[in-house]
Amino acid sequence: MPEEIVRTLTVDGLSYSYRLVPGPRTRTDPVLVLGGALQGMYGWPQIEDRLGSVTDVITADLPGTGSADPLAAHDALPLLCRATERIIDDLGVDRVNLFGYSFGAVIAYLCAQRRPRLVSRLVLGGVPTSLSDAQYARLQELSEELEAGRLHEFAALFAESMLCRDPALPVLHRHLAYRYVKRAVYQTYSRTPHAQASLERALSTAVPSLEGGLDGVPTLVFSGEHDNLTPVDEQRAFASTIEHGTFLQVRDSDHWVVLERAHDVADLALRYFTGRSLKDAPYVLPEKNGTGYGTAAQNGVLPEQSASRAGIVGVASR
Repeated sequence: MPEEIVRTLTVDGLSYSYRLVPGPRTRTDPVLVLGGALQGMYGWPQIEDRLGSVTDVITADLPGTGSADPLAAHDALPLLCRATERIIDDLGVDRVNLFGYSFGAVIAYLCAQRRPRLVSRLVLGGVPTSLSDAQYARLQELSEELEAGRLHEFAALFAESMLCRDPALPVLHRHLAYRYVKRAVYQTYSRTPHAQASLERALSTAVPSLEGGLDGVPTLVFSGEHDNLTPVDEQRAFASTIEHGTFLQVRDSDHWVVLERAHDVADLALRYFTGRSLKDAPYVLPEKNGTGYGTAAQNGVLPEQSASRAGIVGVASR
């Protein structure tokens, strides 16, 4: 394996880093991975293993995550987009494939809107298109637990909020995912001095809706079959607003599909970025409307979100 390269950049005075794992670039453009909660630049080993055989893989600690400087700016999303674009510019390549999950999916989508010529293909998973009143109330509860110093209770509540706990719905490795998320959240927030500020910003900052569509960038939107944080119907509707957008569900998984079915998600990304079909992928659930595997209707409209807040679960970026 070629030796990885870690470079430090700055945006608006904030220091952050990205990590390049060189590959042969035989099948596709470099893949830049942007994650959400607990997914810094060392959190994607399966993606690296699967795609590293065909191209470069780049991961990052953007401002507010991992080793990067705390993110205190009110215009967090524009800043994070600029930070991502700075990575692409620093790589010195014409275009990249973008893989974004959860909060990272929002950054990837907005970057593709801003500079579509930089993006060959786009894969977005678990896209937070809205924040319901119930989810906002849970964020407030999380903030109260954290402010009171009850880290164990906070970590348990955080994990429960992002996982499907209904025993009647099959979720692969559910209990392992719950224990991992709970432990990782506790460790992250016990070691991060600005964690409370990050959560407060999630409660007070309205994130722009993902409107305006996207043209000229082939895009795959995927969701865990039993995702209760970013429900399947919302993901399908979001995909339908994207020209050349497709949608698929991953079987027996929820919002933490990237943990529960990590090898399958890596295979999904490899197939899409190299132009291979997903029809024979055993982890893909066929769409019930007969449109095939992951085919989204074109020129659709996002459903109205009554009793919801435009925006995103900002805590997922920490």
